[in-house]
Amino acid sequence: MADDLLCYRCGASLAELSLPLSRQDECPACSVYLHVCRMCEFYDPRVPKQCREDDAEEVVEKERLNFCEWFKPGYEAFDASRAQQEAKAKDALAALFDPGDTSEPHQDDQSSEAEKLFE
Repeated sequence: MADDLLCYRCGASLAELSLPLSRQDECPACSVYLHVCRMCEFYDPRVPKQCREDDAEEVVEKERLNFCEWFKPGYEAFDASRAQQEAKAKDALAALFDPGDTSEPHQDDQSSEAEKLFE
């Protein structure tokens, strides 16, 4: 069992999954594939190819399902600070489109004038 293993994206426990992870295993909480570079113990953004395994082929998209034969699940893959930053960014984006914001009128003056032409 993967008792201490957490999803790299959402931090959910992967205890219900058995090791080794299959290529098609998904996080039970957020449904991302887990056989990805970001979930691997060799993933390191500070080294060339972002991988500490010299013999591994380069994978450009680190969060996409891949066929890497060197994959081993990383028990430190979840980064809580990254998750908090992502949540803040999503909240800021949602605030931009919040329908409760009434600081701007729903229709500008030009639209109102144009609509009067068709009445």
